[in-house]
Amino acid sequence: MIGGSRAECAAAPAPGAAAEPLLRVEHLTTVFDLAGGAAPAIHDVTFELAAGETLGLVGESGSGKSVTALSILRLIQPPGRIAAGQIRFRGRDLLRLPEPEMRAVRGAGISLIFQEPVAALNPVFTIGDQIAEALRVHGLGSRREARARAVALLEAVHIADAPARMHDYPHQLSGGMRQRALIAMALACRPPLVIADEPTTALDATIQAQVLDLLREMKAAFGLSLLLITHDLGVVAQTADRVAVMYAGRIVEQGPIRAVFRDPQHPYTIGLLASVPGGRGGRLKVIDGAVPVLGALPSGCAFHPRCPDRVAQCAAATPPEYAIDERHVVSCHLHGPLGDAAR
Repeated sequence: MIGGSRAECAAAPAPGAAAEPLLRVEHLTTVFDLAGGAAPAIHDVTFELAAGETLGLVGESGSGKSVTALSILRLIQPPGRIAAGQIRFRGRDLLRLPEPEMRAVRGAGISLIFQEPVAALNPVFTIGDQIAEALRVHGLGSRREARARAVALLEAVHIADAPARMHDYPHQLSGGMRQRALIAMALACRPPLVIADEPTTALDATIQAQVLDLLREMKAAFGLSLLLITHDLGVVAQTADRVAVMYAGRIVEQGPIRAVFRDPQHPYTIGLLASVPGGRGGRLKVIDGAVPVLGALPSGCAFHPRCPDRVAQCAAATPPEYAIDERHVVSCHLHGPLGDAAR
């Protein structure tokens, strides 16, 4: 058995009862205390992730995706802080846990695959030592057992000659192999949830495809849930069950991947899909303007300065969430009574 027993076990739901989501983020707000006051990096973010599901969190750089990941793991550093909300993992609110209990969740309950392996791996320790240390920190075996399981993990992520690679330092591995080593570390304690933050950004197209295939393979083999953070809609289309689209710190649309990609409802989602080569409309398009900077968000809907379909009330009020159907929701005035009146 590669990963050993998990640190936490969820109780089975009662017969006929709806299973509680593995992760539920409710009204999460994370701010950065700047000279001009508290600036929200993510604001009133709500989503959930079921056991065994892959949720894609997408948006342009600066939209708040990575801050969301770090907030879930309570890794926000000053001047950042979590100002409001709940993060419920297996029924427990992580924001209320004492730090020693939170340290037990990190790695054993929720693992994070960083977007840049060179920064995430310690350059002065071998790959084998770093994987074995992750196991030993959570009490999953002696030094010898941890090293044996580290070899098995490297083999599981298809690193050739794993016993020899155990002695390599990060700089001795290619970019693709470093990313595989990070995935092995993330899986070491067999966490039920893995957050992958832009896991293919620094890789060429061929290696990207291999890493995505590996993530899908590991998800099936280990029974994982996956929160996949990316700006690449193609990656989401290949990998995710559901998608949440984030803009300027808010989720503006979310739903099943096929529903959102086939019939996007928010002008931002429509613009993102139109900007993909070979995407909607055939011709490559761009969204005018740029994501607003932290601390300088427009009034009302933050997307309205860039939106081709804006109406007067878009600058006056933040839109609530409207249901397109039972699982597909959008935050846009065009789908509510204000939009109906304007039309």
